[in-house]
Formats: sequence, structure tokens, C-alpha cells
Amino acid sequence: MTSPTGTDEIHGGTAAEIGASVRELVERGALAPGDALPPVRALAERLGVNRNTAVAAYRLLARSGLVVSQGRAGTRVAGGARVAQEGYSPGSALRDVATGNPDPALIPDLSRALQAAAGRPVLYGEPVIDQAVEEWARGWLAPDTPSDDFRVTVTSGAVDAIERLLAQALMRDDAVALEDPCFLASIHTVRLGGYRAVPVPVDAEGMTPDGLRAALEDGVRAVVCTPRAQNPTGAAVTAGRAAELRDVLADHPYVLVIEDDYFSLLSRRPFHSIVGPGHRRWALVRSVSKFIGPDMCLAVTASDPKTAGRLAMRLSPGTTWVSHLLQRLSHAMLSDPDVLAQIDRAGAHYAERNETFTRLLAAQGIQASAGDGLSLWIPVGAPARDVAEQLMRRGWLARTGDEFQLREDAPPSQHLRVTVHDLTDDEMKTLASDLAASRTASF
Repeated sequence: MTSPTGTDEIHGGTAAEIGASVRELVERGALAPGDALPPVRALAERLGVNRNTAVAAYRLLARSGLVVSQGRAGTRVAGGARVAQEGYSPGSALRDVATGNPDPALIPDLSRALQAAAGRPVLYGEPVIDQAVEEWARGWLAPDTPSDDFRVTVTSGAVDAIERLLAQALMRDDAVALEDPCFLASIHTVRLGGYRAVPVPVDAEGMTPDGLRAALEDGVRAVVCTPRAQNPTGAAVTAGRAAELRDVLADHPYVLVIEDDYFSLLSRRPFHSIVGPGHRRWALVRSVSKFIGPDMCLAVTASDPKTAGRLAMRLSPGTTWVSHLLQRLSHAMLSDPDVLAQIDRAGAHYAERNETFTRLLAAQGIQASAGDGLSLWIPVGAPARDVAEQLMRRGWLARTGDEFQLREDAPPSQHLRVTVHDLTDDEMKTLASDLAASRTASF
């Protein structure tokens, strides 16, 4: 039987050489998405290497996302499918409840802050972070840091901060502990960086201690945790759970722990850190995008001095800095008592609308928790894709839990994530009824 086109050109005597050979074949088009690679045993025999060498080569390729293992179906060149992205689905005629977006009507008007943000031009070579912004950010972050000895860094949003934090600490193929199910942008960031995602299960109180312990035993060098409004589940780390997780991390003080508190000012839950006072490498990231607009791409990060120093090296004036005008504008808005009061009202609105919808679901026999955040994580008791398809026939576009799963061998999700805060009461009633009918039709 003739080998698929290109596979007979695979060569090398070590796992790294074999992996590099496959990568070169893919890059020049000799191997295309979907092409099957030779079975491990057959490749090892042809190259005259130990079977374990071929296994290691395929593992390296899988971790980098270049190939996918399909069990008995073998190993194939990855199709290059993009990770699902947050936001509206373009071109859909359906009512989109999959967006995860804040309500634009609840985002404060920035026109008054524009005048306050105006100032002298900022030139090349000046400090990356505006002095007034740094002082304000330090006051915002300090009460929730594990140590008074920290530095403040500014980045173009939380995702940018996490990407830079991982890049300054990790090498390709290093392992990162991520919540499972996981925020879509974190999945994308880890895959693009060539890191290996290690799933840590999430329950109503956040990351599970047993899951984190197992990830640390698996050799993770970084942990990304969402202390409030975990996306997609809405979980918030409780005081008790935070203490348990700090105990688990106590024996691993040099593992980088990143806390992504993106929902901060909107959250109805208290902040509980999983980072203990003796931990050596940590970062607390807070973005402004959920409460003063996604287009305000700015986040502030508190981190230990060593991490901050390495992070600062990846932010240079004139190339990768964050606009001082944007910094000043964010500062002006978040220093305005009226804006802060409006943000607080928005947080209360999101929580109230989610509570209202969970009561409507309960009346339909679907038990869901309102959780914390912009969206709801709804158990449907049937394959989520089937329920979502039934909902589409009724005019709704929902997001299935499958998109947030990390494990390739995970069973089909039985959860939907929906964003309902901008629906009217009547629309909520219709959606709850349609969801119940779609669920029944999927059994």
C-alpha cells in the first residue's frame, strides 16, 4: 500500500529531528491538513529508530498543535481550525445569545473624560506607564496582592497581559494549568504559544484542589485562574476554596500563578486570592474592557518584582507600549464617582437579569445557577450540540460547552452558555420555553 503523499519524506534520528522534518513538510505543502502520518511502529522501523523515539516525535507535534491524535484512527496533520472567538456571530439572522458581550447601553459615555485625558504629547523614550495611572492602579490592586512588594505594569488588555506573562516565563512545550471548561481566549493564547494545556476541573467554587494538585504533579510551570466570574461557568472562588488552593500551591512557590480578575468592578462576589504570602512568582491582572468598553484595550497588572521586570522588557516605548492617551482616558473615567456608580449599577443589572432567567428556567424544570458574570452556564441534560441545533430552529443562536473544553477525548458537553442580560422579560420567557422544548426534543 502506497504511503500518503509526503510521508515517505519524513526523516530524522531523534524525536526533535523527526518533528522538524514533519513541520518542514507541512510548511512547504507536501503534507496537507487531514493527511495521515505513518503508524508509530511503521515509522520507527523505516527510520531505524526506537519506537519510543517516534512516539516522542508525535507527542511534540501534537503539543505544538501541528498534528492531532485520533486514537485507533491514527495521527493526522491538524486542519488549522481556529479556536472559537467571543462576540457576535457575523451574518446570523438568529437572535444571538452566544455573544458574551456587555450591554453597550450600560457602558459609560467617555465624552466628558476625553477633555480630562488631554495633555501634552508623549514622546519616544518616556516611561511606558503614566505616573498618575500607576499611582491609581497601585491603590486599586494593593488590597488584593499577597505582598506589599509588587510592581505595576500596563498592557493592551488582559489577554495581552497573560500572553506576555506566559512568554516571559515559559518555553515552547512547557505545561500550563488552565481551568476546564476554559475561557476561549486563554485556550487560543496557550495554543499559539506552543504550550501544553493541562486541564483543571472547575466546580461552583472554582478550580478544584485535587485538579490543581494533579496539574502540579504533571509539571505545570504556570497556572491561569479566574477568581471571579469564571468564563464560561460563572464560578467564583470562595474563601474556603482559596485557602485550599493556597495550601496546594505552598509546595510550588516558583510556579507562576496568574489571577485574571477581568470582571472586578462588576462582580457581586468578594475577591479571594489563591496566592499565598510566601509565593514567589505571581500576577494579578485587571482589565477595564467589561465595564468601560471592549475597545478600551487596557489592563493593569500587579506582580512580584522579578516577574514585573521580565514583563517590562517585553514592553518598549515606541513599539509595544500602551497609548498614554488611552491610559489617561481610562484613569479619568475610573476616577469619576458618577462613572463608578454607573458601573456598579451595571453589575447589579447583570446579576439581576441572570437571576431572573434562572427562575424562568426553574419553572421549566431546568436547574441552573446564576453564578457571576455576563453569561449563564446552563445544564441541558443532553448533548449540547443537539439542543443548540433545536434552538436554531426556533430562532436562537447559543454557544455550546464543547467550545470551552480542553480535553480532546472529553465526552460531548451537556451545557450551553447564553448571554441574556439584554433580553426583555417577554424574550426571556420565550427563550426559557424554547430551551425546555429543545432539550426535550434532544433526548
